[in-house]
Amino acid sequence: MRSTFNLKESKKEGLTSIRLIAYFKEEGKKFVYSTGEVIHPEDWDFEMKQPKYLNGRTSKSNDMRTIKYQLDRYSNLFIELINRYKVLGQDLTIDEIRKEFDIHFKRVKPVSNRFFEVYDIFLQEKREDQSGGANSDTTIKRYEYNKKLLELFQEHSKREIHFKSINEDFYNGFINYCVTVKKHAVNTLSRNIGLFKTIMHWAFNNNYTYKDDFKNFKNIKKEVTEEIALTLDQVKSAYEHDFSKNKRLERVRDLFVFGCATGMRYSNYSLVSKSDIYNGHINVRDKKNTDKLLSIPLNDFSKTILEKYDYKLPLLANQNFNDYIKDVFQALGYTQIIKKSSKIGNKVVDVDVPLYKRISSHTARRSFITIMKNKKIPDKVIMSYTGHRSLEVFNKYYKPNEDEKVDFMNSVWKIDL
Repeated sequence: MRSTFNLKESKKEGLTSIRLIAYFKEEGKKFVYSTGEVIHPEDWDFEMKQPKYLNGRTSKSNDMRTIKYQLDRYSNLFIELINRYKVLGQDLTIDEIRKEFDIHFKRVKPVSNRFFEVYDIFLQEKREDQSGGANSDTTIKRYEYNKKLLELFQEHSKREIHFKSINEDFYNGFINYCVTVKKHAVNTLSRNIGLFKTIMHWAFNNNYTYKDDFKNFKNIKKEVTEEIALTLDQVKSAYEHDFSKNKRLERVRDLFVFGCATGMRYSNYSLVSKSDIYNGHINVRDKKNTDKLLSIPLNDFSKTILEKYDYKLPLLANQNFNDYIKDVFQALGYTQIIKKSSKIGNKVVDVDVPLYKRISSHTARRSFITIMKNKKIPDKVIMSYTGHRSLEVFNKYYKPNEDEKVDFMNSVWKIDL
């Protein structure tokens, strides 16, 4: 008893499925099982019962080798079953083979071969398991955006994305699209490539694809960005500014100062309520990593703002807050033009922007860390407030301004007269 492969429709003018065939002489029957692989009849070697073009370095050769690898898995399992049943002295029936194949190739559950359908399965799994920081709301939104980005790339390239097409040519085309069409900076590109590779690893590990070209896709190295951090005097000045004639800006300003005074992410500090206050501390579970419990002492700023709103802080979506906080700092006079330098692909792009456009919800957390470090507060103490566990990540938040850097330099390199 031996197995072979044939095409379901050998004269079709398009892709047709490849089937494993095994003949049972004693029973006068044959076992037919779809491998899930498809191929154009022109690419099939009818004499050797396998794909053509197995040798070579072209994209087609890579695809053909991938199909051959998958077919070998079916034929190897068939041989293994025959040998196993012989050793056991049992008869191997067609029903037994089908059952073993279904279990081995996970046909007991519906498996989609369409890339975006599998992506949706991945997303649903992440939404249902938000027990850790890797599956936070923010991370899931990034995966959702990544899916939309891939859909836009598919539309732009006019080539349907499926697992068999994800090779080096696809990878280079996707990067080129992100850089030249979407104008993504290096860090955005790095993040989106990382998300894409995570999805591909998941699909591979869950047997939605056996093509592993993605493992050789090079990671995009992130660059250190020039982010803004405010001084304590700047935070105080913003807090003391009279916004009584514009309640919207006043509420946004208060939320921002509350973030500066606590060091929490916006997703945490924007939702603080009275039930989170105990024994003079804000006690909350980190929204990004639910394994972390944050305990942050109240201070004059955070306590006054909470009391002002009767412990019910204004509720704003993060995107709306990021838009409005720029209006706040524009009104405060942060209109000086500064140069923002970033890399798009291998090209360095300098853009002149007003300072207020560089301020976002995350500026508050960065300002807190920078202010505390400049006041010589030990890193371990600050990290106990912010929830950081990695000193390397924590130190990326430290952004001394030019005046502070000058003061630091002159305080050391001075001549005593």
